[in-house]
Amino acid sequence: MAPKRPEGAGAFPKPVESPAPYQPDPSELYAALDLGTNSCRMLVAQPKGSEFHVVDSFSKTVQLGAGLEQTGRLSRASMQRTVQALRICQQKLKRHNVRRMRLVTTEACRRATNSRQFIRQVKREAGLDLEVIQPEEEARLAVISCAPLVSTKTEQLLVVDIGGGSTELVWIDLTNVPRLDRPAAIMRLHSGFNPTDSVFPNAKVVDWISVPLGVATLRDQFSDVQDDSARFALMSWFFEENLTEFSPYDREQVREGFQIIGTSGTVTTVAASHLGLKRYDRTKVDGLRMSSDQIDRVIQDYLSLGPIGRRKDPRIGRDRQALIMSGSAILQALLRCWPTDRLSVADRGLREGLLYAQMSADGVLEHGPY
Repeated sequence: MAPKRPEGAGAFPKPVESPAPYQPDPSELYAALDLGTNSCRMLVAQPKGSEFHVVDSFSKTVQLGAGLEQTGRLSRASMQRTVQALRICQQKLKRHNVRRMRLVTTEACRRATNSRQFIRQVKREAGLDLEVIQPEEEARLAVISCAPLVSTKTEQLLVVDIGGGSTELVWIDLTNVPRLDRPAAIMRLHSGFNPTDSVFPNAKVVDWISVPLGVATLRDQFSDVQDDSARFALMSWFFEENLTEFSPYDREQVREGFQIIGTSGTVTTVAASHLGLKRYDRTKVDGLRMSSDQIDRVIQDYLSLGPIGRRKDPRIGRDRQALIMSGSAILQALLRCWPTDRLSVADRGLREGLLYAQMSADGVLEHGPY
């Protein structure tokens, strides 16, 4: 039975990720690996009804993109760190005898001049075939991972995926979709942002953008600015300057009927800080709704703590403290453009999107292929 959600979570329908109760048949298993600029994360899961159960998982900060901004290349040390993590993933895949999988990498490998060399090294030393995916697919996968969190009251939806090396934004118009079908309409985008073969009313993708600035790359852009508050302000305004080509940028949006879903370590950390959690609890964070004002209070608290205080704050954690202000700068820029009382926090992302897309394409989810 899924744990009871805290008041205000408001997710629809129930999220996934309860553990599988028994050792599943390998033929039922799917795997998804997301190698980003900062982290390596993997899920092994089996379909269960219209959702899935997680059988095994892996997550490690590898900093693959360390130094990429300065050199344009993946460093030898970062590649070696990442290969070591990928060996663990390969062992888990072998242990579960997983046959259906997608193992993808994103912005760091899109940009690095030696990414092909790195991918060959991964194949040679870890036995894994990595696939470099393009920004549109990355954005689409992030969107469908968040489908269960879409409110039936939402008419205009902005999905934001703040990564280590890039940030994807997708604006979706749901006004022509019946309310109860809106989460499923988001799921149907797995086949493309403009599906034409559906007999159901489609979610309309108004615009999408991949900004080549994430928590690691934005931080590195302003690493020479010493003053903490000045660095934060510069990062936030610089990120907003990169939104001007996004068509909804100049659109004034009323709060009623508008929802932002944010998927990233930044958003989940801000949510955990808002709740005062000293130990992270996914069941309290995933699906939580926050207003612009609540998020701003958390960010102002981070600024008042300063770098030393943030390093000591148990709500932030050691792995996140170096990146939390660049992520918060991105989040503040978005909320400056589109204030909302319904920012839904998604502790999910590319891995979940990869799993949903594979399972949906195979027709193994309860409602068949979306």
